[in-house]
Amino acid sequence: MVFSVIGGDVRQVRLAELLAGDGHGVKVFGFDNAEFKKAEPAESLAEALEHAACVILPVPALTQDRCINAPLCADKIYAGDVFRYIGTGTVVCAGKADKNLTDIAGDKASAVIDYMCKEEFAVANAAITAEGAVGLLIQELETTAAGCEILIIGYGRIGKQLAAKLRGLNGKVTVSARNPGDMALIEANGYKSADTNSLGNGLGKFDVIINTVPAPVLTKERLRLLSESCFCLDLASKPGGIDMSAASALGLHALSAPGLPGKTAPVSAAKAIRDTIYNIMYEKGKRT
Repeated sequence: MVFSVIGGDVRQVRLAELLAGDGHGVKVFGFDNAEFKKAEPAESLAEALEHAACVILPVPALTQDRCINAPLCADKIYAGDVFRYIGTGTVVCAGKADKNLTDIAGDKASAVIDYMCKEEFAVANAAITAEGAVGLLIQELETTAAGCEILIIGYGRIGKQLAAKLRGLNGKVTVSARNPGDMALIEANGYKSADTNSLGNGLGKFDVIINTVPAPVLTKERLRLLSESCFCLDLASKPGGIDMSAASALGLHALSAPGLPGKTAPVSAAKAIRDTIYNIMYEKGKRT
């Protein structure tokens, strides 16, 4: 099978090499200085897309100006050109394939599949994110995690993985959620629970707060309640959940770290994308 990998960060570079290592034809475009041993860099976007059964776009697929997200490429890659050059029957797998992408795709929008929405990818990505977050925590703290009062905001896939890993390091873990069912599950799993909607004066006791919710949670008013020594880590995608400007003004140690898989474990992240895309192509009846 012929794959075309267009744009992205280091995880897409690793993905192209993994696919080529599996014996597939792989053409890449949008990586100016990356070195490829097995995948084949194309001279143009049209060449990269020629004969592709599957085009793989990055995470997220688009920049704010609706071009392909290609941080390793000096030139802009216009999303409209991707859909102009692909053939009938080509599958386009993209991360965070929002309405902007499908609008640009036009009559080829049905070819677009968001691999981030697949459960197998979400689970693998959450595990990688949680492990990366623990690594950052160990790096940034001046103490061990053991004995620290830790608040995790959100009990989704990442929150669940984080809570288990930090308890394994003997952290004192509290998890907040908005849903009463989630709060019951938090307690059933042996953690302290808190209501995200009513986080207040109790925030001052925490040594570490990790946010996983992509909505304003730690506002300026709540940040004022934190201990000066509290470390805040925001894992959520834009707009994030921590007011980083307010945290800086208050002198708090705060770090925004969305997209951790591509930064801390690009090979593992690439494997998660590859395996999910194989499943997508199998579901489409295309043998890999």
